[in-house]
Amino acid sequence: MSRRVVGVSLVVLGVAGLVLASAYLFFYREEAPEQLPELEGTVIGLPQPRYRGDVSLEEALLQRRSVREYTGEPLTLEEISQLLWAAQGITDPRGFRTAPSAGGLYPLEVYLVAGEVAGLEAGVYKYRPQEHSLIRVVVGDRRENLCTAALGQVWVREAAADIVILAVYERTTVKYGDRGIRYVHLEAGHAAQNVCLQATALGLGTVTVGAFYDDEVQAVLGAPKNEKPLYVMPVGRK
Repeated sequence: MSRRVVGVSLVVLGVAGLVLASAYLFFYREEAPEQLPELEGTVIGLPQPRYRGDVSLEEALLQRRSVREYTGEPLTLEEISQLLWAAQGITDPRGFRTAPSAGGLYPLEVYLVAGEVAGLEAGVYKYRPQEHSLIRVVVGDRRENLCTAALGQVWVREAAADIVILAVYERTTVKYGDRGIRYVHLEAGHAAQNVCLQATALGLGTVTVGAFYDDEVQAVLGAPKNEKPLYVMPVGRK
């Protein structure tokens, strides 16, 4: 092969490499950042979360238990605010949250299935961390439907509210490939433990539920198909 042919081939390969790199950067920029879809519905501003509580971290760790029986008394909007902030609240002007996220890509979405919450109509709400607010996506009490989707686990129905954690895997796998699936699951565990400890600190009971039909949970929540449910967490007074 002549030097001229080799030179031309190297130039072509270089140009092709630049094109592929540019394409990757374009798609990464479009898909990776946290972008909440525009939703239509009633927006409810949540009370400002407290950053200093009455129970130490060590006490919360000591007292944390899985609780499946509740008194039926309603939760307050302040308690809901604190629980959702613990799950995915913003803790820094740069957008960092209460739970660590691989690459800062934040694949989790958090829903609230409200039944007995003072000052909040029964329905399904999506948490918006950036504004610390809720947006209603389904009207009416859906705890019974969620209980059915969770194989009839009655604590899902009897809790005052259920927190549901879902994930958009593509936000993380776009950067980390299949390994990103593991990172998403780790992150969901971080968020769920935050909720468990916050509930304990508030004197509330919760339990992590992983047995459910994914498609049925999505239907109950009115969630898009790319949001995959990972946890259902009933919360109530014990």
